[in-house]
This record gives sequence, C-alpha cells and structure tokens, in this order.
Amino acid sequence: MHPDSARELKARILDLLPSAPVVAADAGTDAPWPWVAVGLAPTGGAEARVAVRLQRDGDRALLPDLGRAAAREVDVRVIGRVRALRSPTPAELQQRVRPLRPGISVAHPGVTAGTLGGFVRTAAGPAMLSNNHVLAASDAATLGDAVLQPGPADGGVPGDRVATLTAFPRFRTDRPNLVDAAVAVLDDGVPTEPGRLPGGPLSGLVPHSLDIELDDTVEKVGRTTGHTRGLVTAVEVDAVAVQFDEVVHRFDDQLEIAGLTGGFSAGGDSGSVIWRSRDRAPVALLFAGSATGGPQGSGVTFANPLATVLQLLGAEWLTG
Repeated sequence: MHPDSARELKARILDLLPSAPVVAADAGTDAPWPWVAVGLAPTGGAEARVAVRLQRDGDRALLPDLGRAAAREVDVRVIGRVRALRSPTPAELQQRVRPLRPGISVAHPGVTAGTLGGFVRTAAGPAMLSNNHVLAASDAATLGDAVLQPGPADGGVPGDRVATLTAFPRFRTDRPNLVDAAVAVLDDGVPTEPGRLPGGPLSGLVPHSLDIELDDTVEKVGRTTGHTRGLVTAVEVDAVAVQFDEVVHRFDDQLEIAGLTGGFSAGGDSGSVIWRSRDRAPVALLFAGSATGGPQGSGVTFANPLATVLQLLGAEWLTG
C-alpha cells in the first residue's frame, strides 16, 4: 500500500475507535478505553501497512470492521501494557521480584548472589541463564538443585525457589575454558518478563564473537551496580586467569570491557548479559573482572561471547 493510502486507513481506524475517556494512570486492565496505538509499518520499497498495537487480545473486538481488502493491509499485534522505562536501582534488583526479569539477584542455595542474565529455550524447557559459579556453585552443585530468587545474600530462602539447575559445562584444569555458564529450567507457574530491560527488549540477533568490534559501546544490568555502559577494549583474549575461591581457572577467547564512567561491573553482577548499544544485540555473558587497570583506573570486566555460551549449552536466546 502507498504510504498516503496507509495514512488514510490509519485515520479511518482512529476515527472509528470508541471515544477515549480520561483514564487514570493506575487504571487496570478493565479500563474502558482500548489501549490501541496506530501507526505505519514499512514493508519494503515505498510501501507501508498500518501498524495496530493492542494491550490485550480482547481489544481486537473493539477494532472497526474494515472489510477484507483493507484488513490485509493491517498488522495487528498484542504488545501488553506500555510503561515508561527507567533503569532499576541495585536495591530493587536485590529484592524478591516477580515476574522474573534480567538483572535481578539469583543464586544456588550454596552461593551468595549473582545475576539472572536472561532467558533461553532449552530441550528441557524455558530456562534462566547465568554463570556456573552463580547457579552451580562452581561445579559443586548437582543437576536438579534449586535456584533461588533472590540469592541467599539478599534474603533468599528455600521458599524462594524459582528454577531447577539443568546444565552447566564443568570447569577444566587441563586446558583453558571457554565459558562460565549454566542454565536452570523455570519451575511451573513462575512468571517472567524477558524483555524487561532498560531501553526495552533485546534483539534476537546473537553476533558471532568475530562480529564484535573494538570500541563497540555495550550495556548491562546487574544485581550490584544496576545499569552501566562500557566499551569493548579487547577481543579474543586468551589465557585469562580467574580466581574462583581457592582455585584459578584459565579462559580463552574472552571479551574485555571497560566502563564509560567508572567501573562497568562489581561482585554480584556475574551472570549479567551484555548487549551492544547500537542494535541491542546480546553479545556476552559477564563472569569476572578486576578492580584496577581500566582506562580510568576502575578495572576491567571479562565476558564469554554469548554465541559460544548458547552453542555449548544447546540453548536459544529468548527475547520475549
């Protein structure tokens, strides 16, 4: 459809919707006004369709009957409640949070606390993604163990169980490791909001490590420092020696990141998923860092390329 024709159809839809009464900011899902947004969606070339966005599926009944031909030119999607977005504070991320969302405190019962990085699809079902040392207690855990939200350091108790440890590549001492990662399948009935991140959902594209460039601007949200921004300062970093309590493990093919203003991460941010600012593509899984040596003297962060993490876990990234 020509964009001008699409604009005419958009105006027709808006004119035929029920009149909009004033709705209070805290109106529930039974508010009388259908939460409908109407715009244009490019379809390639010089063509466009009408984009209709609904809060709930039941609002479809409130849309006007446009006729079969016009209906083919309308892209209708249910997107849920639209909220003003802001960065969560560390205090909010360390509380008991439902629905689960990226950035909040999680841990194995024998661990203090780390970060829920995001959600993935596995053969065993939808699961949360974080580090081995967060969900699997650095190889000390057993498959089937509980995962708590929040983690024990933030007050988590057995009644806060939300997931079951399902898979984790064990650390190797005979050769360098590639990832510090684990997944835990969500328990039945645990609600999630995978796209609840500062700035909105991430894209479904997970770049190969070779496609991540020096000076790429990246972001993360973690349990301890909240939402931070940084720069990729080194790629394909080999022989990274990381202290895990009394044991040192070495890692190859890692990313190094430095904060734009101050540190990019701190203890408890382990497990955060890092995304690229320019396209919101998830690129890495944060697992370690130093306190000094960054461009501003505030330390550097190391992270596993996310494509490698997903490949070794047999998992697929979930955006929503």
